[in-house]
Amino acid sequence: MNQPLVELSDVRMQFRGQEVLTGINLHVSPREIVTLIGPNGAGKTTLVRIILGLQQLSSGQRVVKKGLRIGYMPQKLHIDDTMPLTVNRFLRLTGCRLTAVNDALGRTGVARVLHSPLQSLSGGELQRVLLARALLHKPHLLVLDEPVQGVDVTGQKELYQLITDIRDESKEQENCAVLMVSHDLHVVMASTDKVVCINRHVCCYGHPQQVRQDPAYLQLFGRESDELAVYTHHHDHQHGVDGHVQPAKGK
Repeated sequence: MNQPLVELSDVRMQFRGQEVLTGINLHVSPREIVTLIGPNGAGKTTLVRIILGLQQLSSGQRVVKKGLRIGYMPQKLHIDDTMPLTVNRFLRLTGCRLTAVNDALGRTGVARVLHSPLQSLSGGELQRVLLARALLHKPHLLVLDEPVQGVDVTGQKELYQLITDIRDESKEQENCAVLMVSHDLHVVMASTDKVVCINRHVCCYGHPQQVRQDPAYLQLFGRESDELAVYTHHHDHQHGVDGHVQPAKGK
């Protein structure tokens, strides 16, 4: 079995005495696509920062594979409209050569925008440029925070297919894995190997088909729901590592 690229064990995070994450166990293995879902305030951003190594833990453990390279695609990019910054210049700020920039843009299907100002790009083009930036250093793990932000439905499907293709086409020695944060359940469920639903703790965990049938998932989203609305998660149960609901202690 392949060693996980990153593994979190009993991770807890507190801010100003308030527990933001409780007992999080999570791992991402090579060539795996894992999707992280949850409501606003569930701790997704904090969890991503922990995975990236940007947030010190209150307790628990983060273990990464030796030599791990991580490519990160942020949810949003704010560029001053008056800043004369082309796509080429933006990507070259990473220290990569033009050949690498061209290769990355070609891989994400937007080689044509190389000399375009960032401010002139459509939502879909900008997201593909950000994905190209995340790919520049040939990462073992891609961390994508809401990768289809500001993209229409057709563009969302194309982007998710592109992400899957990148994973499938990664060279044997790269074994690229993907961790995504997303609210687009209907599309993402068909494009991921494992789903982790959190609301400060892990609510549901497993393969998409298993999660779809999980009582906790059905309670939260219903059978036909394809979008993540703000919901209330009632803590009247607990979950096994396979995502199955168990009665809470004392119930």
